[in-house]
Amino acid sequence: MRGRKRPIIVLLIMLVSLGALGQDHIYSQFFNAPIYLNPSLTGQFEGDIRMNLIYRNQWTGLSGDLSYITASADLNISKFAGGVGLMFTRSSEGTAYLVKNNAAATYSYSVGGDDFVASFGIQAGFTNRQIDWSKLVFADQIDMRLGYIPGSVSAAQPPDQDSKFFFDAAAGTNIVFRNLMVGLAVHHINKPDESFSGTVAKLPMRITANASYKIPLSPYYDYNQDEGASLIPSVVYYKQASSSSISAGAQFKYRGLNTGLWYRSASQGGPDAIVVSLIFDLFKGNRNGEKLRLGISHDATTSKINYTNTSGTTEASIGYEKYFPNSSGYNKFNGLRCYDFY
Repeated sequence: MRGRKRPIIVLLIMLVSLGALGQDHIYSQFFNAPIYLNPSLTGQFEGDIRMNLIYRNQWTGLSGDLSYITASADLNISKFAGGVGLMFTRSSEGTAYLVKNNAAATYSYSVGGDDFVASFGIQAGFTNRQIDWSKLVFADQIDMRLGYIPGSVSAAQPPDQDSKFFFDAAAGTNIVFRNLMVGLAVHHINKPDESFSGTVAKLPMRITANASYKIPLSPYYDYNQDEGASLIPSVVYYKQASSSSISAGAQFKYRGLNTGLWYRSASQGGPDAIVVSLIFDLFKGNRNGEKLRLGISHDATTSKINYTNTSGTTEASIGYEKYFPNSSGYNKFNGLRCYDFY
């Protein structure tokens, strides 16, 4: 029986990855991929330059690859009251190695003062989508009792095209009012056609809404000395076509330590995962605003696929930000900013 279960699990990951075509991946550490979450967060940090890298290895216990990586760099340009950034995202899904590479530029503009900031951002880039048809399994390669037949060759004729390029655009806004932050972003505004076969298959728009509220736990909380303990409950809502998901939870933040516990629902509304995150901010408080962030999180699968089969999902992230020498932006604002919520 064990020998038969393995091919079935392999087929399961194929079906899951194929069924997810047209759906974007989401990061559990959404706060460590700010530009991916919302282009209006470009340049919204305490420094002049910021670099982020996040890697997600999903369902490590299943055969086939479900991995995602996003790298970004953005500048906070105080003269233009905004920021500019570059972002690269790569995803690899399933045994057919459905690969997406996206390179995009982002821009944001902000208005407001110490207690209120409204940011507006846009994103534009190009995506290349590729697939290895030889790795797909078709119906005539499956035995009803034994599952996949090793070495079998399907009579199905795949499409001639295995690579696709298309333009992709996004926009978003983010508002901070005292201890409250809310944001809304829309990706794939132009609904690009990502079909390999010539039959139109438009990529649905992805709508992301986020909200966070910072609750100071220190009795003498001061905007200028944001080193006290705080609790930050947050919720992020994702919707793409008929699929939707909610991540809800809270972070406990104290000095350079940030730990969180989250619940995420599946697209059908049932449970998907429980997420635990641990973040360390190093060098924070230096005169030049230098900060190195190291993050790790793990998703314990709670859906029907279950944790025993998937072994869960792990994410690792690293971020770095600082001010340039003699920067005019150092300690410019005394109020809350979006980066205070993660």
